[in-house]
Amino acid sequence: MLTIICDAPGKLSAIEREKPVRGEGEVLLRLRRIGVCGTDLHIFAGKQPYLSYPRVMGHELAATVEEAPIGSRLAPGDVVSVIPYISCGQCSACRKGKTNCCRNLGVLGVHRDGGMAEFICLPEPFVLKAEGLSLDQAAMVEFLAIGAHAVARAGTGPGDSVLIAGAGPIGAAVALFARSAGAKVTLIDGREDRLAFARAHLGVAATVLLGPGDAEELARLTDGDFFDAVFDATGSPKAIERGFGFVGHGGTYVLVSIVASDITFSDPEFHKRETSLLGSRNATVADFERVMAAIRAGEVPDALITHRLRLSEVPEKFATLAEPSAGVVKALIEVA
Repeated sequence: MLTIICDAPGKLSAIEREKPVRGEGEVLLRLRRIGVCGTDLHIFAGKQPYLSYPRVMGHELAATVEEAPIGSRLAPGDVVSVIPYISCGQCSACRKGKTNCCRNLGVLGVHRDGGMAEFICLPEPFVLKAEGLSLDQAAMVEFLAIGAHAVARAGTGPGDSVLIAGAGPIGAAVALFARSAGAKVTLIDGREDRLAFARAHLGVAATVLLGPGDAEELARLTDGDFFDAVFDATGSPKAIERGFGFVGHGGTYVLVSIVASDITFSDPEFHKRETSLLGSRNATVADFERVMAAIRAGEVPDALITHRLRLSEVPEKFATLAEPSAGVVKALIEVA
């Protein structure tokens, strides 16, 4: 089967591997769509802190079932979405239902080989039937679930003022589910094209372009109170540190993006505001189900998908997806 492997930062190869053989309790999947995530771009750039090379990337996966265990809830031909966070089920976090931050977590495409291939075998519990979803929609569930999980972590509700730093796919996912929770959403980003996309398709209340006067504009939008919840989806240490200053008194700061860096902040300001600081990692089955219900209800715009390429084109064209001039929001890799 055709497989794309990241040999080292900046180097992708197309290789042939043996088609996997399904083990006990596993489902054999034929990959159909692979979403390209910021994590994949960070791996390609050599900036992912949890990864060693070589690695097969790809964790935003839509597939059809080829083979399933006898008595399975899945059947050949079913359209499925994949939970790419392979948890152990035994550690303290798993026993508490926090499988997204399992102590022994193995994330597809990061800790173990992912789905940039034609087939993959996975344990059945990590394969969700995506009934009523198209293959494109099933491929978007994972990154949307990260946004849904972050919003749930913050306890965002009706009337809350929310700032999202970073208007890429994860920021867009946070915006969609913060709006769904009844919040008033503001987005800040350094790219006007992404802010224009948010205004056109995400229904945000306001957008602010990063640059001179942006802090004053954020203060004006909130009558000087700043925000009940701030979500960082930038992947930038400097942006994360700056974001502490936009959290209102009694507010919450949620770090959705992850950086290979130490983060510092002013402790007097942190205590004065009694800030709640939260990390948000991955998503749970409940988040995936919430997202699939939202897609079925028409709450997620198909316009999020802006670019497509074939699996065989990945080594040649992948680098172009990181170029701001390309205007990528969400790119999908199609598997023949």
